[in-house]
Amino acid sequence: MSSSNLSVSANIKFDEAIELTQSFLTQLKKNELTSSQILDFVSALVKTANGARGFFVTYLTASDPLCDEPQPEIIVAIAAHPDIAADLLVKNIAMSTAQQLYHQRRNDPEMMASSATVAQRTTKIIQQLNLPQIQDMCRELVSTIHTGTGSYREFLTRWGYDNEQKDSIAQIVSQLIV
Repeated sequence: MSSSNLSVSANIKFDEAIELTQSFLTQLKKNELTSSQILDFVSALVKTANGARGFFVTYLTASDPLCDEPQPEIIVAIAAHPDIAADLLVKNIAMSTAQQLYHQRRNDPEMMASSATVAQRTTKIIQQLNLPQIQDMCRELVSTIHTGTGSYREFLTRWGYDNEQKDSIAQIVSQLIV
């Protein structure tokens, strides 16, 4: 496959971003992409909200262990678009942490493990990025959980997280604050 199969349109839709990321992962696994193609593709994808959402939902949940260790080019590409990426990564760590508890309560070890994988991958990316925006958002999320007010209140309410889930999120996110 050539890199032209990974062309990202400026107004990409969420489902298109998922499909493109799946193709990207297939090519990545087969070592068919150069470093610059990896960097260019991920950068083009994560510079839009739909593209970034599609990339992260696919990359973080992929069954391939290749995604356990993000390539340096992926980290550089994500870092180039910190505002979009930071918000999504902080919300991903919160959601996957809360979902682990949800699946544990439902005695679903397979889904619990899947959520744990997403949390581990997200944590690794956050740590490698080491972006001030992520640090600020992590502080804000923990503050919102502790005070009940703040910019993450609507997010936490929308997902209906209970106190145990919020405490778990605060505990995990606090560990990411340097």
